[in-house]
Amino acid sequence: MGRKAEIWRDLKLDGNDNFGAEILAQFPRTALLISVLTPRYVDSDWCTREVREFCKVAERSGGVVVENKSRVIKVIKTPVEDEGPLNQVMKDTLGYPFYVFSDDHAPIELDPAYGPEIAQKYNLKVAKLVWDISQQIKRLETTGNGKEIKTVPLPSKPTVYLAECSWDQRHAREALEAELRLHGYSILPDRQSPRDETGYIAEVARLLEQSSFSIHLVGTNYGAVPDGPTQKSIVVLQNELAVERSRSAGLRRVIWVPDGTSSKQVEQQQFIDTLQKSVEAQFGADLMTCDLEALKDAIHATLEKLQKPEPAPPPPGEKLVYLICDERDRTRQATIPVRKFLRNQGLDVQLPVFEGDAATVRQNNQNLLTQCDGVIVFYGAGDESWKRTVDSDLRKMKGSCNGKRR
Repeated sequence: MGRKAEIWRDLKLDGNDNFGAEILAQFPRTALLISVLTPRYVDSDWCTREVREFCKVAERSGGVVVENKSRVIKVIKTPVEDEGPLNQVMKDTLGYPFYVFSDDHAPIELDPAYGPEIAQKYNLKVAKLVWDISQQIKRLETTGNGKEIKTVPLPSKPTVYLAECSWDQRHAREALEAELRLHGYSILPDRQSPRDETGYIAEVARLLEQSSFSIHLVGTNYGAVPDGPTQKSIVVLQNELAVERSRSAGLRRVIWVPDGTSSKQVEQQQFIDTLQKSVEAQFGADLMTCDLEALKDAIHATLEKLQKPEPAPPPPGEKLVYLICDERDRTRQATIPVRKFLRNQGLDVQLPVFEGDAATVRQNNQNLLTQCDGVIVFYGAGDESWKRTVDSDLRKMKGSCNGKRR
């Protein structure tokens, strides 16, 4: 944050201190409460009361939740089987688990003493935690007397829906979430989702309405299945709901299925096959099979473009025709007569962009697809693979044609 953070802990309370009064006196001037959860914490009457008392004070000084972010930070040191005694605000918060599961599903704390791999995961988790804390503190400005908290809006960036995934993609999801938060993006979901199918669908649909971009990570496991009639996993349900949002509001999406991904589970293999073959399941999305670092680059490129103003449309009255062809057709005699004829009709003819980095080329060509009044596909030097790619892009752009008929 560029300045010293004031931190208070009850480090030195002796038998003569009034334990409750000492802590409660801090709450009126406290921006955030950070609780480290363990089974013993949940069983402690004082710890659970501490959260309740803080929430009461916070409601009178800016609210417990500010811009969808809780002022109660839940750090989960070890798994807690029953969060029943906890305040509802804390229950609803996703929290920051500082443990992973071994192959036999035993919890392992993120202690650097366990080796470099665990140490790296520990450092990533700390980076994510402290960034989120710093961003929340920036939303809460202390007035001159230091006793009143008021909210301060931060510069807005696109909200990203980072879809929940199966356990085998959890580390990739955590790495993406940490990276995006470090760059100032708001990530959803940011609290526990309902466990029943009806409630889950309603919640995901609500969160997608708040999002400008969604990311879907697909692995070898089917994922958790909410209690409900379809018995579809959360991974499948989220993709279906994102397709609906993409059709209705042009939601941009990316689906990541790492190269070579397959599953021994019948339902998951069917889902993988559907994603790879069905235009409907891919609607509005780029299907990527690259490594995680390349995925990060593609995500950042898309998010940067979402923050740029839309390119200016062609002048009124001038119709734009997008002539899609292979780069080799640009200088061949076959396309020149077509271009001349169209221009003689008073039409603005644009060819695909062929030069520049892959992300820039793709974005420029997608801009042409959304802005043009008509598309002509010139099937000349391009091969069958080129034609299939063009057809796929055209199908995907049907949901974002600004009401034009082509």
